[in-house]
Amino acid sequence: MKLLQQYPKEVKGFLIASLVNSAGGSLMWPLTTMYVFDELGRSMQDAGFVILLQSVGGIAGQLFGGALYHRIGVKRLIVGSLLLNALGLFSLPFINGYWPLLLPMMLFIGFCNAVSLPAIQAFIGFRFSDRRGELFNVIYVANNIGIALGTAMSGFLAEISYHLSFVANGLTSMGFAIFFLSYLSRLDQPGDIMKEDHRPKVKTPLPAGPGAWVLLGNIRIYLFLGFGSLFMWFGMSIWNTGVSPHIISEGMSKAAFSYLWTLNGILIFAAQPLTTWIKRWFARTETMQMTISAVFYIAAYMVVVLMNNYPGFVLAMALATLGEMLISPAIPSFIADRAGDAAPFYIGVAGGMGSAGRVIGPYAMGTLYDGGGLTPVAWLAVGTAVMSFLSFVIHAKLSKSVPVHESISA
Repeated sequence: MKLLQQYPKEVKGFLIASLVNSAGGSLMWPLTTMYVFDELGRSMQDAGFVILLQSVGGIAGQLFGGALYHRIGVKRLIVGSLLLNALGLFSLPFINGYWPLLLPMMLFIGFCNAVSLPAIQAFIGFRFSDRRGELFNVIYVANNIGIALGTAMSGFLAEISYHLSFVANGLTSMGFAIFFLSYLSRLDQPGDIMKEDHRPKVKTPLPAGPGAWVLLGNIRIYLFLGFGSLFMWFGMSIWNTGVSPHIISEGMSKAAFSYLWTLNGILIFAAQPLTTWIKRWFARTETMQMTISAVFYIAAYMVVVLMNNYPGFVLAMALATLGEMLISPAIPSFIADRAGDAAPFYIGVAGGMGSAGRVIGPYAMGTLYDGGGLTPVAWLAVGTAVMSFLSFVIHAKLSKSVPVHESISA
């Protein structure tokens, strides 16, 4: 509570709304596989295909959300995508598992849910330019509080009805849309004190066709950052497609796997002083934070290679969480600092590349696990973490020549 007192009222409102929305979002996604396998009686292959559709929709959503930020305006983009996401979630009880309709609707929900992500991050970067790095971290923590709460509630709601979870997620998405509609409408009022870097009403479109290729040609901003994110998310698949089945095959309780994520949530709050110390002494820039985060991931997966037991998994999760805490706020903060008006476009592109790792990681690691168990999966995770580290090193070298607040779109 003392931490929140240092922020203006509008920031506190945004943090609370973001927490509630992330809690609602986390109600659905952990239950999707169980819904398809348990409620609908489909195969695990079918459940994996639904997750794949959601991820593909998420990639397209991030790319479109970044490109449309200046074309249609921040209010219509954020509010519209959140409302469409809510409508998609509300439709699921009426579809009632009818497969030909469920598949395109899951793709649609994944798309709409992701469209708002780069827009919200870019809005924060523009509105609170003087404290954007700090606020990205605080919002990241608030979102994880919401995820912890939502995950805790999801099991109870699923016992009552899977459809209830979908409706609850839709309500939080609609509530977030209403919050943004009210919030941005107040900013549009005459006499509102705007910060110099606040641009929620910018309608100037990014150049279409060749202009978009010009933006993509500036690889110093996004390319190796995106590759680093892709490899990072690829390696993170080890938890669901390596550690999770290993725990079950070794006869451990299924709850043992959820305890690892409980540890993740606890550390995100409790280890803030440690990551602040790391940033102060070893990683003062966003590029250094990305690079050091990859070192933590390498160390985490090497622990899994060397210690195929539960204490090793606990230590690996602690190291991976520190890496996550360093990189998650650093990527949007770097892009907002360096890309100027084109920040939404580059946040969407980098986010889409990262989501691609979530798509290919589970399949590759699942195939390896079926063939050789956890050890080859862990070595693959180490390899992807090394590739992530090299990508961030290259990105750091290339980005040195990009001045802060460079307006690419200009």
